[in-house]
Amino acid sequence: MTVTLHLRVLGRVQAVGFRDAMRTEALRHGVTGWVRNRRDGSVEAVVQGMPEAVEAVIAWARRGPSAARVAELAVREAGSDLDRPYEGFDWLPSA
Repeated sequence: MTVTLHLRVLGRVQAVGFRDAMRTEALRHGVTGWVRNRRDGSVEAVVQGMPEAVEAVIAWARRGPSAARVAELAVREAGSDLDRPYEGFDWLPSA
C-alpha cells in the first residue's frame, strides 16, 4: 500500500542544491513524485511510495543538504489533484 504526501519546505532551501539532493534521496528509496521551487522561496514536493520509504525521504527533508537551513517542514496528505500514480521523480519548473 503506497502513500502520497505533499510537502512544503521553508527556510534557506533554494540555491543550495535542495531539489537535486531530494531527487537523489527519493530515487535511492524508490519514492516517486516531484519537487519544485516556489516563488515565495520555499520548496514544494509530492512524494509517493511505501510508508517507510516516504518517511525516510521526509526525515531527510527535515534537514536537507548541508548548505540548506530548514526552518519548517509542512507535511499533509496529497489532495485528489495530486494523488495519482507517478513514475520516477521529476524536477518541475518553479511555480
